[in-house]
Amino acid sequence: METCVVRVWLPDRPGALGQVASRIGALRADVVGIDILERGGGQAVDELTVVLPQAGLMDQLVAEIGQVDGVAIEDVRRIAAERPDAGLLALEIVAATAEASVDERLEVFCAAMADCTDAAWVTALDTTTGRSHVTLGAGPDTAWLAAFLAGSSHLTAAEQAAGAPGDLAWTRLGDSGVAVVIGRPQRLFHTRERQQIALLGRIAGAISPSLINS
Repeated sequence: METCVVRVWLPDRPGALGQVASRIGALRADVVGIDILERGGGQAVDELTVVLPQAGLMDQLVAEIGQVDGVAIEDVRRIAAERPDAGLLALEIVAATAEASVDERLEVFCAAMADCTDAAWVTALDTTTGRSHVTLGAGPDTAWLAAFLAGSSHLTAAEQAAGAPGDLAWTRLGDSGVAVVIGRPQRLFHTRERQQIALLGRIAGAISPSLINS
């Protein structure tokens, strides 16, 4: 067996998702998870976790789904069969952050966020001074990130999705003055992901208001 995640754009109408599920079932594959990432303008973006009966069927899976009128595939990727769903991953981030020592919480939080979002890079920085506290991967210059955050401080998660670079998401850790910025050029962030990232930051800031000192 093989497990994969398929991100699809489909018409936001009754029965559209059922048609997609039917095409997946034609391969004797199982849909074991559904996340609705975005809705609007008559379209929905759904992420489906699919267990294929054997390896080597991903091309056929894409072809089957592509037969549904009005459906487009944004991304398809293999994942480990034991990988938790998005909701459990979010809880694991909270648990790992709370269980870490105070001095390690910010780094643990950033590493867990990188894993949860499949990020290419994560940077935690002081939004006032632009000083980097944690850098994972090769992200943009911290001065640029600080300037970007200063100009985007008023945006909600939905507004981020509408006006921010699609490969960038961020969260502010409560009142600590620290923001965590996440880059994922291989796959765009959608509204639900941005909302989840923002909420995880709020929780991390509440768990440890002194994260800026870590």
